[in-house]
Amino acid sequence: MKVLLRKVEGTHKSVMLTGSSRQEQGQAAAKRNVPAQKPQPQAHAPAAAKTSGGVAPSKSVKKRALPAVTGGRGGSANAGQSRKSSASGPKKRTRGRKSSLVKKRGRRRRQRDSGALQPGMEHGQFHDNAFTAGYELGKYEGGELLLEQVLPMNLLLPEVRLQDVIALGAEHLRPRCLPLMDVHEVYAEMEQAIHERRPCAVVRLGDGELLTLAQDAVYDTATIQREGTFLPYAGVNPPDLLARDQLLHAIRHAHVVGVPLARRKHFHPLLHPVFRAHHLDPATLRMTNSTVNYGLSQTGLLGSLLAGKQLLVIGNAAPALAHMLSERGFIVSGLISPVRGVRDVERVILESRHVEFDLALVSAGIAAVMICTRIAHERGKTALDFGHMADAIVKGQVALTH
Repeated sequence: MKVLLRKVEGTHKSVMLTGSSRQEQGQAAAKRNVPAQKPQPQAHAPAAAKTSGGVAPSKSVKKRALPAVTGGRGGSANAGQSRKSSASGPKKRTRGRKSSLVKKRGRRRRQRDSGALQPGMEHGQFHDNAFTAGYELGKYEGGELLLEQVLPMNLLLPEVRLQDVIALGAEHLRPRCLPLMDVHEVYAEMEQAIHERRPCAVVRLGDGELLTLAQDAVYDTATIQREGTFLPYAGVNPPDLLARDQLLHAIRHAHVVGVPLARRKHFHPLLHPVFRAHHLDPATLRMTNSTVNYGLSQTGLLGSLLAGKQLLVIGNAAPALAHMLSERGFIVSGLISPVRGVRDVERVILESRHVEFDLALVSAGIAAVMICTRIAHERGKTALDFGHMADAIVKGQVALTH
């Protein structure tokens, strides 16, 4: 038994020695397979700065080398893993370099964008300069460039401004222009009509009226809806061909028609195409400037026109306007308000039949043209398309005296 126990103990010791020797061999193999740490490239300096200080620790080598001391086949397996980690290490450093390059590019882009502003230039100044540049470009392409295109290539234009060229051209167009009644003539026309108790309708055309007339004549419905987004506010919801035809009829039967002289889009540039599309000859109309309502105020004739007359005030601003006129000593015999677009014309005409008046002041958008003409012909009265003059008086922007 003693001999047998000694043999067992010897066998156990040999097994333990064998295990420990294998463990030492595994550690030695792991140490041989761990690659030597190379110095970090300079590109990683910013990453190191984000730590508590010094060079950033190597994460992949230490974490993957520790399991190699467990012994047995695990040591050789972990040694293989350490070889893989050493192979994948440069890839991680490459990704780090890529991210740092991306950050550098972002910083360079921001510096370049911020460098677009001149030193000391504020963003407000930059936008002002951009606006000025756009304005100058538009002014050139809308004027000087057009002059360049009509001049022969072999002629040098003398020193002359674009305004002078336009003035010379306008002078040559004078024989083709149509005469307009001035403010004093319109005032005299209305005064005489009131005195003689005969009908007189003074209407005015602006972009709202011209766009309404242009429906399916100059522009299609999509264009009218895109260009005339304000038309519902003015009293017309396009497409409305009935309103177009009623407006055209009112213009044909008006006594004085104010036409726009402004060369802005949908004002004078649209006037002649609309007249031509509806076979309306402007030479057959008695025309004046479409701002004749303001002209009466600027010349001091408006107070004289209103003084001593019984006034019918029509429109959404009629209550406030009637109050202001009464405070200034004018006679307001009636008011009709509100006016909800062209569909309200018939109601307004019916209500006007119950009011005795000499002069109707109508501020009702596009519907004012129809209302003025019908009041003149159906009541035998004088009616003036008063427009936004009503708002100007109510807000105190116009001094109204006798």
